[in-house]
Amino acid sequence: MPDTSETRYLAPAQVAELLGVETDEVIELIHAGRLRGARVGSPARWRVEHESVGEYLEDQHEETRRIALWRQSNEASFPELWGPRTS
Repeated sequence: MPDTSETRYLAPAQVAELLGVETDEVIELIHAGRLRGARVGSPARWRVEHESVGEYLEDQHEETRRIALWRQSNEASFPELWGPRTS
């Protein structure tokens, strides 16, 4: 677990701006476990670990890469996969 004294936290609105989504979607990502967040302060307000935003973006990039590879493999013809037919 990271040292909490050095952990930087962001408000959901800041994360939403970084990701280009609505604030409600950031809260949903926290509940889904895709972003690390905690309710802090009085009254309690959501805060998101800055590091988890970078990890989320890396996960999204990897997922996009895998989907692109899957689509590419589905569109490949048999000669592209196994080479030209030799008789």
